[in-house]
Amino acid sequence: MGDIRPATREDARAAAPHGRRAVVAALMLSMALAALDSTVVSTAVPQIVGDLGGFSVFSWLFSGYLLAVTVTLPVYGKLSDTFGRKPVLIAGAALFLLGSLLCALAWNMGALIAFRVVQGLGGGALQGTVQTLAADLYPLKERPKIQSKLSTVWAVSAVAGPGLGGILAAYADWRWIFLVNLPIGAVALWLIVRHLHESRREPAPAAGNAPARARVDWAGALAVFACGGVLLVALVQGGVAWPWLSWPSLALFGTGLALSGLVVVVERRAAAPIIPGWVWRRRTIAAVNLALGALGLLMVAPTVFLPTYAQSVLGLEPVAAGFVLSVWTLSWPLSAALSQHVYRRIGFRDTALLGIGAATLILFAFPFLPYPGAAWQPALLMLLLGAALGLFQLPLLVGVQSTVGWSERGTTTASVLFCRQTGQTIGASVFGAVANGVLAARLGGAGDLDSVTRALDAGTAPDVTRHAIASAVHAVYLGAACAAALAFLVLLCVAPRRFPVLTE
Repeated sequence: MGDIRPATREDARAAAPHGRRAVVAALMLSMALAALDSTVVSTAVPQIVGDLGGFSVFSWLFSGYLLAVTVTLPVYGKLSDTFGRKPVLIAGAALFLLGSLLCALAWNMGALIAFRVVQGLGGGALQGTVQTLAADLYPLKERPKIQSKLSTVWAVSAVAGPGLGGILAAYADWRWIFLVNLPIGAVALWLIVRHLHESRREPAPAAGNAPARARVDWAGALAVFACGGVLLVALVQGGVAWPWLSWPSLALFGTGLALSGLVVVVERRAAAPIIPGWVWRRRTIAAVNLALGALGLLMVAPTVFLPTYAQSVLGLEPVAAGFVLSVWTLSWPLSAALSQHVYRRIGFRDTALLGIGAATLILFAFPFLPYPGAAWQPALLMLLLGAALGLFQLPLLVGVQSTVGWSERGTTTASVLFCRQTGQTIGASVFGAVANGVLAARLGGAGDLDSVTRALDAGTAPDVTRHAIASAVHAVYLGAACAAALAFLVLLCVAPRRFPVLTE
């Protein structure tokens, strides 16, 4: 049956908790909060800036949160393998709610950005631990069902975030964007405390008869956090706050490379490293990490650039432009839920190859859309792209989680999510530079995408500018297609044809 065959089995496994439905409800609420807060602030920026000021640094409301989420994922993954999922999830949820409350009480932009980082520190625990617990609670046969539910919650929440933020900012107050997290998060936290029960696990015994003491690689955690933070800041701000070849950019990248070397040294010496070497030595995990990193990269094209294309080139209103993007939230979860019928026949890798191969062709088709075209054309491509990516992502996530035991599942899941988040950060920087470069070439070296689209909104730009924006977005989609092709090659050349799935 596909990839299901005996492999080494770990003794430690998650006990089936009482009230599994209540726990699943808590996981879905937690996932919704983490997804909402990555996008909900975007449409409330004018109200926030008008109240607090700080227009020059408002972009850190998004970057600060996402950076904190990304760099803490490996740390929380290791902690959940060491101490269990429940304490990590409770601590993360409490920290997220504290950050939400502080955001609502912020008195200036600097304080709000700092409190968004606190939120992100909790959000990293929510993202990684929720995905890991979903694999703990369900056997392999039932995992596609819960993972497709979580995918649906994530997609719907992320797409609904800007609309909800705009409504709250317009008809209430922007502070309610953060206050609404409190009752929802409190319910999720209560359900976890009340209904999630994990079996007690002792650390593996050392050379003698006495059980080993649980160790946490705090030096490694600090090194990973510092290295990831510096490199991600360099990627997020490069080409935006300063030129790529300026001294701030070069200094950050140099510091990041030095810290990368420090991470390698510290992790090699650690008894229980935060990022263990087996994450990259095992072909299956390494291939999935690279493939889902490419997924994060290619997702930037539709999520960041398609709304601009729909409004500036197709002339749609913001709501209609949002609909063009949101149609993939219909096909992605449905395709993910049905993918189990495919990978049980042909295996995890071949199913993912089928999905990413189709995604490559769809992304390559986007630049051939007519100008200016009709809204249904990119919407149809997004519907097809969601179906292809659902067939790609879920089999890889379910497959890689099924190749490890309980004591390694948190670290494995966190490494996959970390690579996907890092791919998105790199994609935003690289594709932003590509789009601005194409615009500069088409418009004689003047302007970037943000300034050009603002000019279009004000009605001060000629039609040639719309052509230039279309060309820029087409170039980004070609880059996304190349990222999809790279994921295809990684799976084909690195991943084993049959994943070594553990028997249950």
